Amino acid sequence: MHYINIHNKSGHDQEFEVHGWNGNKNLTVKPNATTVLHAEDKSSGAIIALHAGHEGEQAEITKDGFGGNDFIDLSNIVGAGGNLTVQQVGEPGTRKGDPLFMQHLNEAWHKADGKLKESLKSCVHLDKSGKVVRIDAIKDHPDLDKLVRTFADGKTYIGVGAWGGSPGDKSDNDQSSAGHGDKDILVTYNDGDATPDNPPHLAHHPVEKLVPQTHASDAHSGPGIILSNKSAKEEQYFFYDNYWNGNGTAGANFDHPLKSVKLGARATAFVSLPESFKGRVQRGTHLPATWAEFQISASNDHAAHGDISLEQGCDGAATISATDGSKRSNGFTHDILKDAPAAAKVKKPDGTEALATTMGNWMSGPNKAAIEYERKVVGQDKAYITGGTGVPDVASRNKCLAVDFY
Repeated sequence: MHYINIHNKSGHDQEFEVHGWNGNKNLTVKPNATTVLHAEDKSSGAIIALHAGHEGEQAEITKDGFGGNDFIDLSNIVGAGGNLTVQQVGEPGTRKGDPLFMQHLNEAWHKADGKLKESLKSCVHLDKSGKVVRIDAIKDHPDLDKLVRTFADGKTYIGVGAWGGSPGDKSDNDQSSAGHGDKDILVTYNDGDATPDNPPHLAHHPVEKLVPQTHASDAHSGPGIILSNKSAKEEQYFFYDNYWNGNGTAGANFDHPLKSVKLGARATAFVSLPESFKGRVQRGTHLPATWAEFQISASNDHAAHGDISLEQGCDGAATISATDGSKRSNGFTHDILKDAPAAAKVKKPDGTEALATTMGNWMSGPNKAAIEYERKVVGQDKAYITGGTGVPDVASRNKCLAVDFY
């Protein structure tokens, strides 16, 4: 199972017509919010922005198509009234659409001569100030097609394309190129720039996929993590190795968990990891989630180092501790979810509650209520809440840390 994330960056409610998912029912996404739809593999459909009841820009999506790849494109064939982009999560190279389509359209319109404007007056809709607010179906108006191609050719599907014996336009046909495998999809709407927000270096929304389940050992031997499930139910934990690491920054792994471990209630096991590992372990594969971030062998002292982070949410308490006898430890053990204010909480795709992100990501901005609450009940000295400094590093000379999830 994968997900289609529809993010509304604008300051107003935005209605979308949905084909192929959500029971083919329209939905409305609140300002600066994200709606998540389940999308079965092999399913196809479209997410179409509506403007005063008129169909506009649309993201056309096929999940797990030919060769196991997603196929996505952004189409303005039936019109436009806002800006929309679509891409695979964590794959900006797959992005389709002009994130400033309406702004570029207005620039082209104001440069057009009187004759062209006269020919398009029935399909280009202006407000009282003369600003273009919506256009009708491009496919029905050849002159409108020519105007739009002056700024959006190669960025969005403009014409009918290869259909019914017609070869279509090459720039349009190229929009239907394959993505990189089968992943979550991100659709971003805005009246302004619809480029997805650049996530902080830890922002991440992993997808559900088959991940090797590791055989965990009761005996501690070599580099790795002594992982404990302190909860009253069985849980599965996923280890994500960063894509890249820099000076104080890291490129979070979006879609390739290295391994997973399933632990029964109140069970403990050792998880062997390579010394090159730099990343995190979290409960499940969904955000928001509490992260135990660590590396097994630092370049300067070859010790393991780690911390607890709530920057991408909190779905329970966690601690990280040294196992070399130094007794270094950090994190927290008390349940902070039960008394959290409603404004600080969100529901994960599986329906469970968690505290929202404090740093923001492609799904939403920083949740101020979560920041204030976590500063009060946890504090920056126990876990990263808003980045920066102040969280003591936990180091273990034997390249092994203990991580407890509550």
